[in-house]
Amino acid sequence: MADVAEKAGVSRALVSIVFRNQPGASEETRQRVLRVADEIGYRPDSAARLLARGRSRTLGVMFTVHQTFHADLVEGIYPEAERLGYEVLLSATAEGRGEAKAVEALLGHRCEAVILLGPDADPADLDALGQRTVTVSVGRRVPHVRVDSVHTAEGKGIRQAMDHLVELGHRRIVHIDGGRGPGSAERRRAYRAAMRRHGLEPELRVIPGDHTERSGIEAGRLLLEEQASGRPLPTAVLAGNDRCAMGLLMSLVRAGVEVPQDLSVVGYDDSHLSHLMPIGLTTVRQDAVLMAEHAVRFAVERLETPEREPREAVLDPKLVVRGTSGPPPEAPV
Repeated sequence: MADVAEKAGVSRALVSIVFRNQPGASEETRQRVLRVADEIGYRPDSAARLLARGRSRTLGVMFTVHQTFHADLVEGIYPEAERLGYEVLLSATAEGRGEAKAVEALLGHRCEAVILLGPDADPADLDALGQRTVTVSVGRRVPHVRVDSVHTAEGKGIRQAMDHLVELGHRRIVHIDGGRGPGSAERRRAYRAAMRRHGLEPELRVIPGDHTERSGIEAGRLLLEEQASGRPLPTAVLAGNDRCAMGLLMSLVRAGVEVPQDLSVVGYDDSHLSHLMPIGLTTVRQDAVLMAEHAVRFAVERLETPEREPREAVLDPKLVVRGTSGPPPEAPV
């Protein structure tokens, strides 16, 4: 600022007025100051200015690199944060970089609050983080800890998917488990309950997995190996999420299994990739934009009103029927 003031022939205080867009400088002076700043490559450091006031007005977001649904959530977080006057800083988890390191990086950059997309940490660790700073969990319910949470009604979404498959005539319905992934326990319980409710408990089967394409590929290989040994394929598979469903589809299609003629597949999330495939994926939609907006508002409202207690938002999912689900092969025409 001193360099700009010297070259423009004005005081440093006047330069400050111009960059804060406050009254006190003529339009001619304002333009001269801005022109000089541009010539010497000076840009105001908004982060430093906010820190001088004791605020960074920055929300940190932890996400997982390969989770396509997280990309959809991030896309919804940015406009809502900007609307409320906050910047967004991202920190990714990846192989060799766990959640703790990703979160500490955000706090090290003076983020005022952290939004965790699909956190996998223990409840005790989440509670400890919630005691340190405003924290919001997206996609995972975390009761009895000092953390806001935004998630869909997992059980309702699975019931919709199961009712859809049963109405089509399916009886041998297998579920690929999401492991420790967010929402997996609730989805697993809802699948078991739906199989019992429809009188299909003898056909109940959960294949261990996780929320990756690899999990779907491995489940597909297992089912195909069993078929080669004489065990019939299930007529439908409910995958833990869309990524798992896509891996399963890859494995089945490569082996010559026709979807949905031979086997129906249903995912969960309705990530942006689910409708870009040659066969559109039937899946349970989580409204990423609405979840993102709730998460940002929860964080900002806790920052603006520190005495506010953490809250929970439970959003309704919706089954989206596309090309990967149809009647089972033995169903009457």
